[in-house]
This record gives sequence, structure tokens and C-alpha cells, in this order.
Amino acid sequence: MGHAFEPSRIEKTLENLGLLTNRTEETTKQRQRRGVDDVERIAPDGQLVSYPDPSDWHDWVEYEASGEPREYSVVPTACFNCEAGCGLLTYIDKSTGEIRKIEGNPEHPGSRGRNCAKGPATVNQIKDPQRIEYPLKRDGPRGSGQWKRISWDEVLGDIASRMRDAIEDGRENEITYHVGRPGHEDYMDRVINAWGLDGHNSHTNICSAGARAGYGLWHKYDRPSSDFANAEFILLLSAHLESGHYFNPHAQRIMEGIMEGGQLAVLDPRLSNTAAMADFWLPSQPGSEAAVLLAMANVILENDLYDTAFLRNWVNWQQFLDAEYPDRERTFETYLDTLSELYADFTPAYAEAESGVPAATIRKVGRKIGLAGDRFATHIWRSAASGNEGGWQVSRTLHFLNVLTGSVGTEGGTAPNAWHKYSPDLPREPPRQKLWDELQLPREYPFAHYELSQLLPYFLKEGRGKLAVYFTRVFNPVYTYPDGFSWIEALTDEDLVECHVALTPTWNETAYFADYVLPMGHSPERHDIQSQETHAGTWVTYRQPVLREYAEREGEDVERTYEANPGEVWEEDEFWMDLSWRVDEDGDLGIREYFESPYRDDEDGEPAQMTVDEYYRYVFEHDDALVEAAEATGMAPLEYMKHHGAFEASSNEYAVHERPLDESILEEDDVWVDDYGTIRRGEEPEHDSASDTSEVLGVMVDGEPKRGWPTPSGKQEFYSKTMAEWGWDDLEYTIPHYLKSHVHPENIDYEAGEMVLVPTFRLPTAIHSRSSNSKWLEEISHNNPVWLHSKDAERMGLETGDLVRVETDIGYFVNEVWVTESIKPGIAAMSHHMGQWKVNREDVEFDEGGDPYGKVTVDLDNDESMWGMRQVEGIHPFESDDPDSERVWWNDGGVAQNLTHAPHPDPISGMHCWHQKVTVKPAAADDYYGDIFVDTDRAMEIYREWLDKTGEAEGPDGLRRPKWLKRPITPPTEPGEDDAWHVDGPVGRAERWDPESRTAEDS
Repeated sequence: MGHAFEPSRIEKTLENLGLLTNRTEETTKQRQRRGVDDVERIAPDGQLVSYPDPSDWHDWVEYEASGEPREYSVVPTACFNCEAGCGLLTYIDKSTGEIRKIEGNPEHPGSRGRNCAKGPATVNQIKDPQRIEYPLKRDGPRGSGQWKRISWDEVLGDIASRMRDAIEDGRENEITYHVGRPGHEDYMDRVINAWGLDGHNSHTNICSAGARAGYGLWHKYDRPSSDFANAEFILLLSAHLESGHYFNPHAQRIMEGIMEGGQLAVLDPRLSNTAAMADFWLPSQPGSEAAVLLAMANVILENDLYDTAFLRNWVNWQQFLDAEYPDRERTFETYLDTLSELYADFTPAYAEAESGVPAATIRKVGRKIGLAGDRFATHIWRSAASGNEGGWQVSRTLHFLNVLTGSVGTEGGTAPNAWHKYSPDLPREPPRQKLWDELQLPREYPFAHYELSQLLPYFLKEGRGKLAVYFTRVFNPVYTYPDGFSWIEALTDEDLVECHVALTPTWNETAYFADYVLPMGHSPERHDIQSQETHAGTWVTYRQPVLREYAEREGEDVERTYEANPGEVWEEDEFWMDLSWRVDEDGDLGIREYFESPYRDDEDGEPAQMTVDEYYRYVFEHDDALVEAAEATGMAPLEYMKHHGAFEASSNEYAVHERPLDESILEEDDVWVDDYGTIRRGEEPEHDSASDTSEVLGVMVDGEPKRGWPTPSGKQEFYSKTMAEWGWDDLEYTIPHYLKSHVHPENIDYEAGEMVLVPTFRLPTAIHSRSSNSKWLEEISHNNPVWLHSKDAERMGLETGDLVRVETDIGYFVNEVWVTESIKPGIAAMSHHMGQWKVNREDVEFDEGGDPYGKVTVDLDNDESMWGMRQVEGIHPFESDDPDSERVWWNDGGVAQNLTHAPHPDPISGMHCWHQKVTVKPAAADDYYGDIFVDTDRAMEIYREWLDKTGEAEGPDGLRRPKWLKRPITPPTEPGEDDAWHVDGPVGRAERWDPESRTAEDS
């Protein structure tokens, strides 16, 4: 019996009214009336179901349109085409041993069997006729397009030798791992700690660091987990239903909440599909969102719609009054009066003047939020927090609404993401590395979430350091990041980057400038575990190489995943294991021990190298709930996960902060309660200071010890004493406030044709830079025109399809326009997807470009800092083993706008501020579609202008960064072990950067 169809409440109502066929209880008479019984069935009754039952997955029969049966082995995995990690089922044709189709996995607690277009399109990626199937090494100058095939043994030998030399020479932090889409839980943290270096870098500061910083200042957790399905009111600052964070699982639950009577409001200058579905669309001026949110807070305060108990018990209001209003009586009533005073000027009228959103709408939405109380769910994805200088205050003010209404961690409210994230126990856990890499987290950005990855080429070109071995994994900064030409300049300079290793499932613009291109697997070709905060529960999904699993089901012995994958496509998990084993050949570096099997020795009695199955066996065997579930089915935990593909570890996780602590803890000698009710362990300081090293254990609430929050106060930090201690002591920074953006209207000369460019939305059928080898996705979406309001188009004499030149601070791009009413006047919008390119290589035999479904061919021109790009060939039909390749009907591949964007690192969060002032004008006579021009010298000047906005290079007690805030792969924080946290501590480089002189000097 398959998984039964469960109609929604609305569908049941329509069935009862006879407006919709009853699909679950249809009678024989009804079927006869519809003529169903007159149709010859192609399968016996009961065998046509929504999903095959898991017990039948290895022996599953489906019928072709012809009526012929086809036998499948169905193997679960997880999607890798966005951050959501939705479940997939791969149907492996037993007659050919090939993956024939991919559908959703109904066993997955997050996606529940449903997928967006990107999931099933995975089958295009694995069958891409131009995919890289073997490891390649450059066979000419870097960037020349000349490559030769080599063996994995040669790859491992050379890279391991380079790494070993760097480690032995004390240059550990010249090894950097730079990741775009991680797709796994804690795996690389463990590897990098084992290497003993601070080499983790990520894409977060061009994605979500602005929002993360705002949330982190409240409670350390840096993402929300919204209980949409149970919410009475939902406020989104994003196009969430079609392209937001975890948008498929979230979209399902948002719609469920709405179908149960909840309402939806969307704050977005663009009429997205989500905004079109909302009860309230608030088209705000970019950068004004915090003013709108504070006006809503004002409405809640004025109408006494706040949650008194939550504010009194869980907000650090006493600390705030002591710091900012020491002459006022320290009472909760004083705090409420002070709140009303502080936000009195943020009226709906003021917010309307800043944003253009009608005051009446702001007032109505504010009241509805207050009335929803603790069933108020919010979310922000990229959007305003990623677009604007000071964008971190957007998420900070958004969460302020949750705090005011007491909807933090409640049913129907908004919880911290870590409450709903799976945290695995790992085998052979290494100690934390003890270095600090200033190329990743420079001292100018103590609050950055996370590494300043978008500034790496400027740091290298300035002389802050160099890279001995640089890994880019599913990461394409030349295309995805601002000012990709500065990346090309850095990557082609072998004095700055000695060895660049690109681990990628497909060709990309960054891999063109690598020394090694190593083919890594798509989602059905790799091992990972992934967990995301899709609802008020915790799940983990097991991404596995399905052809390897199928081979093992059939009794074959597969030693390495590339033996079962197409060609020699490998996976990172085994690659890092084998590479680490080679780096420490004799065990003298102390690395090898962390990659030894926890279960066995080799035939000589020496520790054996850990296998990938042993790694995940250990993880799954150390989860008690998973062990129990597996035992109930008669399976071992690893077998259970291979079979089902996902596991729900917990559900209905609410009010974690209210969980009680054992009262006996208060009787311990080194435990004390401070003046604000925070329970601490350690030496009690003589006065409240930044040097307080005591550990926060919890909070006293009504005389009972509670778990609380992982902050310096143990509470929600309305007031950030940390910001004040680090020199940002104005109220605009220490409390939720409104910081005017760099694209505030007072900075835009509309009369001179200047506009605000909003490039922070994406298309739901695009995968950053990994869509171009999917024929289905490229057929659906293959261009990214500039959205212009009809008033702006009329002013410039433009119609849909006309070419415009969009001039930025460092250059320009040429694109078509789409004239629409779905954008605010004065705003130009353009999807950050599309425009992928390959270099015209007429003089090179090797077909480097690949991905002909979505990459245009371009000529690159370079004269010192001046770069130009012109498209010379669009998308076209081509010959391959796939007959569809000759049916390609589109020739447009979009425009690579990011190349023309200047670096705009926010001085607090480090987030690249994507919104920018541009001039939009009709294209000149010699402008062609897709033309790009950039001056990288001007980009360097702008980088330095933004760098000058940052604060002091050293914090209290010589710290580089507040210890309690999140950072990747954290060095030890314990006194005596925390040298890396101090400016005079170990950097791990041969040179130390002097930010005053902007030159390199000896350590």
C-alpha cells in the first residue's frame, strides 16, 4: 500500500459541495458516472499510488505510457540545488543501471515529498552531455583554457605535498577552503580543525550576513525558524513563497497557515509572486524597512499590545536603563515609558515619508501583529538586510516585533534556527584549531558575520598575505561575487595564489582560472547529512551516492564512490579523508589520527583509514532517537538512513529558553547570580566589565533557574552592551534603530537620471551558477531583464525589449528592459542569476566551456585595470548523445551584472551591500546586449572608501572580536587558551598586516 493522498481542508469542503471529485472515498457509482470503469486499467487496482511504499523501494514496478512495466530500484537522497536540502527519490532502471527520473521523498519531514522544479531537474545535471567526468590539471598558463586529464592519485600526491610543506613551514593559514553551498553538517569544520589551521571561508557575506548580524546581537543565534503553519499573522521581507530561504518547505507551511485563517504581509519594493499572494503588499523604498518596522513597533506600544511577561522576564531592560539612563528609576514601568519615548518619532507618517508605504497600511499591519501576539511569524531572506548599509538593523528591528509580542520560540511564532537544527556527534573529534586568519576575519571587522570573503582579492592585492593552496568548493566568485574581474586578477597572479583547486560538479567562471578542476558529484553522487530549520522540529537528511547504494544492494563491493559514479566523478567526503591521510603520511603532523577508523585496524594491526560508511555509521549510532527508530524496523541506524533517506529527531520544539535548570546548580561554590538575575559560573568580577570571563548558565525567572539565551546577559539583548564596549555606543547602534542606507533618496539625484538598483532577488528555477547545465531549468528561465516602472520607462522613451546602459560606480552593463507596474518608480530591479559565460577559445582544442544550455560565449578584453566583455555567441542547438540538445530554441543567456558591482562591505556586519546607485539610460549606438565594462582600479578605491567606515582595529582587552558572537571554526575561548582572539596573538602567517599603513610588514 502506498502513501495515501490527504486532501486539504479546502479540498474536502469542495468535495462535499460536489465541486471537486472525492479522490479518497469515490464510490463505484461516481466512477461509473465518470466512465472510469469503461477504461481498461494498465495496472491492478491498488497499484497506482502517489508514492511507492519504502518497503517496496528496491523492487518497484511502474508502467510506461505504452502499458509496459519497468522495474526500478528506488534510492533516496537529498537535493543539492539550493540550501533547503529537500528529499529526493531516484528511480534507477534495473535494466540499464541508470537513473531514469527523480521525484520527491515522502519520508522527508521538511519537504514531505514535494519539490520545486530544481529537484527533478537534477537528472539533467547528472546526464549533462558536457559535464566534467575526470580530474583535470592545467597544461598551460593559468586561464589559458589548456587542460590535461590526470589520475586521482596524482591529484592527491601533489596537493598533499603542497599542504604538508605549508604546515611544516608554519604557513598553515596559507591553506584556505572557500565554500559556496556547504550542504553538510560540521564535516569541514572537523577536517579543518584536524589540519590545525583557520582556513574556513564562505559565501555568507554576499548572502545573508546582514540579517545574521542583526539576529546574532539579539540572542547569538543568527537565523530565524518560523512556525508558519500555526501563525495568525506572517510578515516576510522577501519573495519567500517562490525563492526564499528553504522556500519549498517554507512555502508549504506558509500556505497552510493562510488556509487556516492566517494573514500574510510582504515588505518588498518588487511585486513578487509572494507579494501578489499576500493580504498586504508594502512596496518600500529600498533601505527604509527598519523605519517601517519601528513604526509598527510604535503602534504596538501605543496600543498596549505588547507581551508584558516576556519583556519583563526575558529582555535585558535593567542593563539598558543602567547604561543609558542611570538617573532613572530601574523599574519595568520606567523601561516601558522609555521605549515609548525612544520610538515616539517613528510614527506611521514618518515611515510613510521614508518608505512610500501608506501610513494607514503601516498602522493596520502593526495592529494585526500586536493582536496576533505570540502567533506572529517573521522571516527575512537576503532582501533589505543584504542590500543596504546598516541592513543588520533591518533584521534587528524585525525581531524587535517578535520580542514585543512575545512570539519568540512560541507555537505560531519565530524561534532561533539552532533549536531546529540537527547537531551530530562526530567520530575522532579533533581539538579546535588555535590560529586566526586575518585574510578571512580582519581586525577592522570585529562583528562580521562571517568571513570577509568578498574582499579577498583586495586583501591579496594589498599585500595582506598570499595563498599556498586555495580550494574553491561549489563556489564561483568570478561570476557570483561583485567585481569578478578583480577576482580574475588575483587568481591569475601565481605570486598571490600558488595553487588553486576548484572542486565543482560543473564548469564555472572561477574554475577557468584554476590549476586543478576536480569533478565533484551532484546530489545523487555524494555523501552528506543536512538539516535545516523548516518548521518547529528537527530533522536530518542523508544525501547519498545512489548508484553506489544500488550497486551494494546488488551485492557489489565499492571501495570509492568514483567507482560507481559516471566517469571518475568523486565526492568531497572521501576526497578530504584521502587527502588528509596523504598530508600526514607518517602521522608526525598529528592529522592522520583523526581519520582513523573508530571500528577496526588494518591487516597489519595498524589503525586503518576511516571509510565514509564508518563515518556516518558513527554519527547515526550516536543519536539515541535514531537508534530507537532503526531498532523498531529491525535495521541498524546506517541501514535505516540509507533506506529512508531522512529522520525526524524531534517535533514541536517550543519555549526552549524556559526549560528549567537543576536548582542544585545554585549551591555550587563558583556559581553566582548577578544584579540582573543572570546565573554565572566563574570568578565574580569587582565591577561589570568586558573582561568578565564568567560562564553564563541561565537566568532566574520568578525565583526559578531557567536555561535562557546564549548571550552575555542570558536574555534577549534589546541593548547591546557589546556594541557599546567596542566603540559603537550611540543608540542608533546599541538598540534596534533605523540607519539610513547608502541608497537613501537623499543620496540619489533622480533629476540627473540616477536610480536605485535592486539585484537581491532570484528566480525560483535558477540555482545561482549551477543551472546552466540543466536543460529544463534553462528552457524555463534564461534571461534577466531590467525591471523598470512604466513612469521611468516613459521618461526615458523606452519600451519592453529596448536596450539600456546601466552605469555603476566602476563600469556599466547593457541589458534589455521589462516595463512593468510591479516595481516602485525610481527603482531598477534585476535578478542576480543569469549571464553565465565561457571564454571564446578558438585557438584551444580543449572544450573547456561546457554547459551549452546556459552559457554564452564571450570575448574578454583587458588593458591593465580596464576590462571589457562582449557576447560573441549565444545559446544554440548542438550535437550530443541527448537528442534534446538539437532542439534548443532559445539563444539568450542573460547578462552578468555582478561583474560591474563595486565592493560595499557594511562596516558592522561585513555584508556586501548589493543595492547601489546607478544611472540608467538608453543604450548608445555602439552598445550591444550583454556588454560589460569595468575599471578594477576604481573598485580598489571604493573598497578603501568603505574600509574607512569601520571602527577601531582593536577591542576591549586587545580582542579581535567579541567571544560570544558566532564565528566559523572558533578557536578556544577559555582563558589561557585564547591567544588567537587577541590582536597580539598568533596569526599563522609570515607577514602581519598593518591597517594603518596599508603595507605588509614582518611579524
